[in-house]
Amino acid sequence: MNPAGGWTGRTATALQSALRLSQERFAERLGISARTVGSWHKKPDLRPQSDMQQVLDTALAQASDAERDRFGALTSDAPASASPAGASSEADERLDADPHIGAALEWLDRHAHWTPGTGRRAVADRLAHIDVQELHDRGTQRGWVRQRDVAAALTTYYGSRVDDHGLYTAQCGDLTMNTSVLTCADWLDLNCELRPPYDHFRVPSAQPETDLDLADHAVDRAVQRLAETLSMNTRLTDSPIYRLTSADIREHQLRGTFGVSQFVHYALTADLLEGELVDAVAAGSTAMPLRDRYLPDLRSVLDVGERLCAGGVLALTAIARPADPYRGDADYLLLVQERSGNVLNAARRLAVIPKGFHQPLTDLRRDAQVGMTLRREMEEELFGRPDIDNTLGDMLAADPLHPTKLTEPMSWLMAQPGRLRMECTGFGLNLVSGNYEFASLIVIDDEEFWARYGGVVEANWESATLRQYSTTDDELVTELLGDVAWSNEGLFAMSQGLRRLAEIGGERVKLPVIEWEISQ
Repeated sequence: MNPAGGWTGRTATALQSALRLSQERFAERLGISARTVGSWHKKPDLRPQSDMQQVLDTALAQASDAERDRFGALTSDAPASASPAGASSEADERLDADPHIGAALEWLDRHAHWTPGTGRRAVADRLAHIDVQELHDRGTQRGWVRQRDVAAALTTYYGSRVDDHGLYTAQCGDLTMNTSVLTCADWLDLNCELRPPYDHFRVPSAQPETDLDLADHAVDRAVQRLAETLSMNTRLTDSPIYRLTSADIREHQLRGTFGVSQFVHYALTADLLEGELVDAVAAGSTAMPLRDRYLPDLRSVLDVGERLCAGGVLALTAIARPADPYRGDADYLLLVQERSGNVLNAARRLAVIPKGFHQPLTDLRRDAQVGMTLRREMEEELFGRPDIDNTLGDMLAADPLHPTKLTEPMSWLMAQPGRLRMECTGFGLNLVSGNYEFASLIVIDDEEFWARYGGVVEANWESATLRQYSTTDDELVTELLGDVAWSNEGLFAMSQGLRRLAEIGGERVKLPVIEWEISQ
């Protein structure tokens, strides 16, 4: 028995789900690398080679009847033992069996003050009435909304300044780049090394935040988010995240405190603000009831201790390359990603890479360092390490960043001081969802790195494409800065990273000057 038409990445990952194995355990069972399994997740239409088709055939043949039934349900290729009524859809399967969806439904019941099971029934009912093509059309329409239009809509909603905080704007020649990032002079050009003692956030307590009462409209939007997540087969992973509770940030210093929340809390509340905003811009509307409730004014944005302020770290990556007879002078390679449509936030937007949520893995206090998240994201998003991606399976390693577990490129970078430079270049609060953003810069100055490992640098499933630019190509980089597809936080990190790179990069950097200002 094998799928009609042979195996694809989609049917291979369906077999993984049917066997209820993590990505690593599935790879072990097949006798292949976890990276190959990861490629099936990233490229569902990929058709494995003939020898791999045989390996998958064998794994399916050795599966139990129950596992084959589950596989048939997931692929709509039900075996003879399936019930005459037919198999449930993959969305229904996730609704019943996905523990992360289950955690979200439990959260919904609790905060909507429903009896257990009410949320599941509400989502199932909504799921039955969703028009998937309509969701695809809406995604296309959202992709047409420009970054500058989002920034302008938020300026209209909030105004542009409160006290010494205002919206970040950058100027590159005749190009003006307005963003939705609320910041101040003390939070910019930080040049802060991402290592102790400069990177020093604390976690005083692991206790969760107080309960939240959801209003009727907020409940409706949370139900809709879950139904759409299931319909579009979008990944939703309930894991701990850091919530900012206080910040003392200035040049060469990151200090403050984090609390702990769960990702489903963010996904079903603050993260809904982005979609509501983009849909309002697309429709020419100013009605944003969720924003009115969760983030009504600039003072509520700044009062991070009284709201769920999640966020993350994103970095411009610059890798030194030697002079080349085809390319030209010695330069830095700059990496920019277009975000996948399968991510929950900033989908289909341009961003620097790596980019990730700030969250603990196994050590609540040590992982609060911003640099820990950035190193983790390098391993996951640049060097293709799947076991550190908690959206693909449970975290089983006691110390995921232990030297013995690092990829070969990361091991090489960490082997000698000076091979890897990581700095925070700016900090701000993004009005799109109220997130904190640590804009950063990763610099690899040793030209040997690209010769050794350039061929293994590969974005993970969160990226649709990965682009490269040269710091000697001022025309293309300036054109890139003016692209309307940027996420606001991506443009913020790109601008601040280029400013810092111009200071430290010497003759490798031949780009126009970028200046920032805080809106008045």
